[in-house]
Amino acid sequence: MDNCIFCKIANGEIPSATLYEDNEFRVILDLGPASKGHALILPKAHAADIYELPEETAGKAMILAKHMAEKMKDALKCDGFNIVQNNGEIAGQTVFHFHMHLIPRYKGDQVGLTWKPGKLSDEERDEILAKIK
Repeated sequence: MDNCIFCKIANGEIPSATLYEDNEFRVILDLGPASKGHALILPKAHAADIYELPEETAGKAMILAKHMAEKMKDALKCDGFNIVQNNGEIAGQTVFHFHMHLIPRYKGDQVGLTWKPGKLSDEERDEILAKIK
């Protein structure tokens, strides 16, 4: 995509604070971090979201997320870790190039990634099971 900012960053056309790079991915520090060390995994090949992402790339992205989380946890001495991936504007996606957020968590950090749990009714459970199984 000629006008995709994440394509340009992932492929080295725009400078970034790169933590890791290989033939398929670049991992960069986020310019608007939720916490110290917040990074993004960017595939070099464009896919708008998880629905467009090839399965092989999805698998490799998750393996890379695991490796980076381990390395970052050791280096940054964080207390936990969120791996976040948003799809669609309603879900918080603002750049329409698949990416994963690696967010180190620290005690008392004020990063808001929680929700109020609802309750799964029997009717809703049955409806969902019938539609998806």
